Amino acid sequence: MLECSRPREGDELIRLSGWALTLGASSGFGEAASLALARAGLNIFGVHLDRKATLGNAERIVGEIKSLGRDAVFFNVNAADPDKRVETAAHMQRVLDERGEGGSLRVLLHSLAFGTLKPFVADPMKDAVNQAQMDMTLDVMAHSLVYWTQEVVARGLMTRGGRVYAMTSSGGTRVLPFYGPVSAAKAALESHVRQLASELAPRGITANAIRAGVTDTPALQKIPGHESIVAAAKSRNPSGRMTTTEDVARALVVLSHPDTYWITGNVIGVDGGEDIVG
Repeated sequence: MLECSRPREGDELIRLSGWALTLGASSGFGEAASLALARAGLNIFGVHLDRKATLGNAERIVGEIKSLGRDAVFFNVNAADPDKRVETAAHMQRVLDERGEGGSLRVLLHSLAFGTLKPFVADPMKDAVNQAQMDMTLDVMAHSLVYWTQEVVARGLMTRGGRVYAMTSSGGTRVLPFYGPVSAAKAALESHVRQLASELAPRGITANAIRAGVTDTPALQKIPGHESIVAAAKSRNPSGRMTTTEDVARALVVLSHPDTYWITGNVIGVDGGEDIVG
């Protein structure tokens, strides 16, 4: 298990203040980023969806954030539910207003990994992805970024200096078995980031997609044949290893520094050079 709460060399070089909101905070990239941003100085709002069997992991993360001297307010809700989104944002607004910290949301990280892994064409065709599954995948893994950004900006939770990030993957431009619906979502997500970057620029808020290398996360393990994806990544990556969630989390901390205000609208690779090798 990744241990993110232990101080590491260089952690003291970047200090941030305010709050971060992580969508998908209880595992994978969301977990690592929440802890890394907390080490850098941010308090954390976390949105996650866990049943009783896995709820303990979210509680552990909250405990680790608090052990760092930061505040942690987590919500166990479906991030793609519009009513829950409004309720959660309203709760966040009350927390910030009560503390006199209105507008102090510095980072929004979209790291939702829940979608359908099915072919577009199958025999029998009933085994192919259907409209409801396709719509759900695009809504959760792409469109929800837009709706959450609208929510935090409209409420004044995020103002000038804010950073919006969305986790994409090389699968957004490549074909993998069963990955079609998720690939479509990643492509849409990157398009949303570009549009948000353009529309948020006058407000002094940036938006970027983070393209991580192949990383051993719960989401990866759900992909049929993920073992071959892992093996190919290990052999192809010029850095000689797979990407880790902490590699990505530490990059997010650096990218959240105020001096990165001119970096927006990009797909930023955090992969040790994996994507440049054919």
